[in-house]
Amino acid sequence: MATTRSAQIRGILFDKDGTLVDFNRTWFGITMEIAREAAAGDEAKARALVEAGGYDWEMEKFRGGSVVAAGTIHDIVDLWHPELTLEEKRERIRAYDDYAVSEGSRRAVGIDGLRETLEALVAQGYVLGIATNDSEAGARATAEALGLTALFTLIIGYDSVARAKPHADQLHLFAERTGIAPPAIAMVGDNAHDLEMAHAAGAGLAIGVLSGNSTLDDLGPLSDAILGSIAELPAFLAHRAEADRT
Repeated sequence: MATTRSAQIRGILFDKDGTLVDFNRTWFGITMEIAREAAAGDEAKARALVEAGGYDWEMEKFRGGSVVAAGTIHDIVDLWHPELTLEEKRERIRAYDDYAVSEGSRRAVGIDGLRETLEALVAQGYVLGIATNDSEAGARATAEALGLTALFTLIIGYDSVARAKPHADQLHLFAERTGIAPPAIAMVGDNAHDLEMAHAAGAGLAIGVLSGNSTLDDLGPLSDAILGSIAELPAFLAHRAEADRT
């Protein structure tokens, strides 16, 4: 859904998994381990849970927009444990969140060129943030493990706001904390809900990347631009800024 906007982009808000972090290399093993616990060690049931969560065994990747690729820990617990009481679900969410924080950061694999790209964007004067449907603690732990914390002004998780993506809350919080109005913010993500949040929040740009689990067809109708990965972003924004000046 390409649009023409006149606001100069000053802030960039990134999704984490699939955008900054290689989703499948980082999360497949973790998801299998959590599924084995949920299945009480039954391997066939664990594989079925992972498949229900969106894993394509033939393609060896999670599908774009699936519960594991795009949802929160709450969504996974609701899918895998519909029989639990509300309090039991809360306990399971806490347990899974704790495991995801420790293992997600320990096993995090950055997208190729991650540090160089972020440093280039900071050098270009952009204010950077993370908005993820992972927990805030998980996102912070991953940023710390990859040595990137100092490059981000704000790190926002699903539990930092009242409503996770695709609602506007995370981008609006970034705008509030940085003083950058939504039309001057670019949202960059690999799933439809990232781009839907951008539109819901009135962001200046909704940029899709193909480094995660979604396809060109998935992201095209929602994107102002589609890049192979964030590595293309500094040149893209520099070209856009130059075009705006001429």
